[in-house]
Amino acid sequence: MAKLSLFVCLCSSLWLLWWANVVVSDDPVVGAGTRELVPAMFIFGDSLIDNGNNNDLPSLAKANYFPYGIDFNGGPTGRFSNGYTMVDAIVMVSNNVAAELLGLPLIPPYSEASGENVLHGVNYASAAAGILDITGRNFVGRIPFNQQIRNFESTLDQITGNLGADDVAQAIARCLFFIGLGSNDYLNNYLMPNYATRNQYNGVQFANLLIQEYTRQVTTLYNLGARKFIISGVGLMGCIPNFLARSPNSECSEDVNQLLLPFNANIKSMMNSLSTTLPNSKFIYIDIYRMFQDILANPGAYGEKTSN
Repeated sequence: MAKLSLFVCLCSSLWLLWWANVVVSDDPVVGAGTRELVPAMFIFGDSLIDNGNNNDLPSLAKANYFPYGIDFNGGPTGRFSNGYTMVDAIVMVSNNVAAELLGLPLIPPYSEASGENVLHGVNYASAAAGILDITGRNFVGRIPFNQQIRNFESTLDQITGNLGADDVAQAIARCLFFIGLGSNDYLNNYLMPNYATRNQYNGVQFANLLIQEYTRQVTTLYNLGARKFIISGVGLMGCIPNFLARSPNSECSEDVNQLLLPFNANIKSMMNSLSTTLPNSKFIYIDIYRMFQDILANPGAYGEKTSN
């Protein structure tokens, strides 16, 4: 599954880069020798895109040790991956189509971002984080989405102090805001026996609860100046190693996969609604669920011999 995740990163990158090129390239920023189609990218999420924010937290959700980072130049960084994450693949500067289209350097984690290196964006993602503040408490330290948004406000204050409110407002409106959350609200909340959530809500009710809070949070980012949103759905979580190991035949849990469908549907409905109610906003949805379905069904098309 680790190799398959790289294909998801590539597929997502191609969709996002096309969108950025079409929607955002009307007023590119030119950096030092690099043509930047967007001023910056601000990233919010969980372990799928955390790049080191949990390293110094009192948390059980850390990845700053081997074998994490085994293929990353410099070794483990806090990324829950052998190498790049999805957002790294989108923005990394090297001799590839991603760099040619976005022209951004690797985005630093909030825990290490300061001075001029925040001007290309900041990654606020935190492993075990969720849309709900209570999600992931079994891992102790983590940075929920609400706190990630407050951290963005701190960054915004810092940039505004250096550049001025008018310039910052215009630049932020052209930046990309990547959001990938929801997985932990199921894995480390709804499906955990030490949470009461499953007794309080059925699957549809819980999906509705999540999207109500998610809508408020995305609207908060809009009110802070965000206009261009990239939002990822949740993937086939019933096919992660944890559930495969529970099956006598190493099969995916279809019950878990079906549980996620209302939430993914709600995300798309939320985006459609907000795109009409929030002036000048633009949204793109990354269908991770469908991507994984295709990879598992057609591994050969992605250069893989097996999909287990």
